[in-house]
Amino acid sequence: MNKQSNIYTVIYIIVMVVVVGAALAFTSMSLRERQTANANADKMKQILASVKIAADVDNVAELFNAHITEMLVVNSKGEVVKKGDANDMAIFNIDVAKEAKTAEAERQLPVYKCVLDDGQVKYILPVSGSGLWGAIWGYISLDDNGSTVYGAYFSHASETPGLGAEIAKDDFQDKFVGKQFFVNDTFLPIKIMKSGQLPNDESDYVDGISGGTITSKGVESMIDNCLRPYEAYLRNLK
Repeated sequence: MNKQSNIYTVIYIIVMVVVVGAALAFTSMSLRERQTANANADKMKQILASVKIAADVDNVAELFNAHITEMLVVNSKGEVVKKGDANDMAIFNIDVAKEAKTAEAERQLPVYKCVLDDGQVKYILPVSGSGLWGAIWGYISLDDNGSTVYGAYFSHASETPGLGAEIAKDDFQDKFVGKQFFVNDTFLPIKIMKSGQLPNDESDYVDGISGGTITSKGVESMIDNCLRPYEAYLRNLK
């Protein structure tokens, strides 16, 4: 075949596209299992961080299985609709961001039951929302009274360094420790307030991030939207 002809050029391009496409598809399939494993490990690490358990890539699975004794799905009525152990991927993989956008009565609400080394039981609840520039998410752990915050972990996709991105720092997350979701037997999600300001109700609150007002309010809205459907379940714990 004449290598200078248009037909040769077209055939050559088609062959190259097929070969390169096949190579990319093979590479993607080969790495998918590892990518999924890495994503799961990172999620486990974040969940454990909310109960102050530090983990790394080498021990995160072991620690998760040792401390997360049960995973549940509850509904807005406080009913447990599914139970599983730490290996129940159907519960583990619930898309909290998607659930947060559906009606409360229709949501699948994951609960991670954690037992610490000293026997204390904590309940970890996931949250997901929007900051200034993109997605924010996290996990809040509660004591077994269903009200007192034991720990919190927040992260973000693209918030501004030094401003909204501060939600991922210990200085901000530690402010939530000891705060209450039930005040005088009324469920009141924790507020994020500008320094010197107070909520207009009896809600517990933390000071927001200086210069990161929109992201701070995003965290407040995220907590309200994601945790309010858990009220009946948490009241049952009380």
